[in-house]
Amino acid sequence: MEIPKTAAEPMLWSGWGDPARAADLPEPIRGLLADLLGVRPPETTAVRLDEVRLPAPALPGQVLDELRGVVGPGHVRCDDEARIRRTRGRSTPDLLRLRAGDGSDAPDAVVLPGSHAEVLELLRICAAHRVAVVPFGGGTSVVGGLTPVREGFAGVVALDLARLNRLVAVDTESMVAELEPGLRAPQAEELLAARGLTLGHFPQSFEYATLGGFAAARSSGQASAGYGRFDDMVVGLTAATPRGTLELGRAPKSAAGPDLRQVVLGSEGAFGVITSLRLRVRPVPAARIYEGWRFPTFAEGAAALRRLAQDGPVPTVLRLSDETETMVGLAKPGEIGGAAAEGGCLVIAGYEGEAAEAAERRDRAAEALTGLGGTCLGPGPGDAWEHGRYSAPYLRDSLLAAGATVETLETAVFWSGLPRLYDAVRLALHGALGSPLVMCHISHVYATGASLYFTVVTAQSGDPLAQWAAAKRAANEAIVAAGGTISHHHGVGRDHREAYAAEIGELGVEVLRGIKERLDPAGVLNPGVLIP
Repeated sequence: MEIPKTAAEPMLWSGWGDPARAADLPEPIRGLLADLLGVRPPETTAVRLDEVRLPAPALPGQVLDELRGVVGPGHVRCDDEARIRRTRGRSTPDLLRLRAGDGSDAPDAVVLPGSHAEVLELLRICAAHRVAVVPFGGGTSVVGGLTPVREGFAGVVALDLARLNRLVAVDTESMVAELEPGLRAPQAEELLAARGLTLGHFPQSFEYATLGGFAAARSSGQASAGYGRFDDMVVGLTAATPRGTLELGRAPKSAAGPDLRQVVLGSEGAFGVITSLRLRVRPVPAARIYEGWRFPTFAEGAAALRRLAQDGPVPTVLRLSDETETMVGLAKPGEIGGAAAEGGCLVIAGYEGEAAEAAERRDRAAEALTGLGGTCLGPGPGDAWEHGRYSAPYLRDSLLAAGATVETLETAVFWSGLPRLYDAVRLALHGALGSPLVMCHISHVYATGASLYFTVVTAQSGDPLAQWAAAKRAANEAIVAAGGTISHHHGVGRDHREAYAAEIGELGVEVLRGIKERLDPAGVLNPGVLIP
């Protein structure tokens, strides 16, 4: 077994990512937000960590003693900082509550197991004492996936999987690696790169999310057109449940009944705790080519993406920003080739692989994009996107501090329904918020359809939590009515349960509840999350 040499750094407790990268907005940008959206500085500033209000720990002493007996006293933490850092995820409502000092959803204790056997025993103890268990990876959920129902339970434990951070084995003949779920994505890539391998999974949460979180939420990375979604990479897994162990996946494909891996993938910790993942890996690409293209309209750009997704060649990265996102993202046209002056919509296309193969694929795709009305902008926009691909959440923190409400939501639909879904969500957000700035991009493409990822910016009202709740409800209703899925890669959590129930129907809900009852009879695993 190998562990990473690079330590996983703690995330900013009240925001996103590296605390050193938190920055105030420049004054000209503040002025622009005030003029365009009416954004004003908030009346109160964010509290300090030691000012967060926490409920008194509720776990009985006997339970704490039993938990310590499994993992050791040093791996059960009840201090305020440990509890605060495992409180909720990183959605805008999560951060607004934390910044206001509301730590009411904090776990009573943080437990760090070091093996599958320890996880099994911890689940047995918690089920026996009716203690809710929230599996915790990187804390990057943006759909309420880390906020359990507390009522009816003796307490809440955050099961932090950070100690399960090893590369267990690599089968280079089959190109499969076994890794533990607590590995953050950068550490997993470090371990694999030492062997010339990569997962090729680079979502915006890459710097802090864990492999277990990717699997539990069906994550999709920015290079999904080439490498596939994370659930495509999972060839096998081990999960601990209150009823015992699930060991799933013994061949690349199988006709031996329904694929039970799919029960665990996307289950968000409600059915079990993933303790090991067997993942398809690829060679580290010898070449990476990124470039930008401009299309006159979003509709024409979407048609071009559909053409490549259906007929090829398919780039490794393929993204299309609408007119508004292009305008805002190209605020410094000198840095990315001058596309802002011409308007239109920006496409980022990237090609990874062996040098000759990547170049040949790029040339064939460029011929197709040109024939479909695209204008090549060269490598500038592609390089700028690659270097800033993980920066957006940091900007959100700065905007929140300046008095703006900023949030994202995403969906997916078949190509034929994409224009209707795009219009429906935008209209719903405008109807709920007045005159917000609504941006959108297509970030994941398939032969049959694509995802839509929206970013919304508006001035904070006197009650920003209620403000966003109304907007989110309107957007969810619009997605369901327009035939889209409630989530393409963020997951269900608590925020999407109602819409998820509408998507799968009454019988589908009964099936989920049946699985939950069989694997988790006491209902202690992430209660209130996923299951309608």
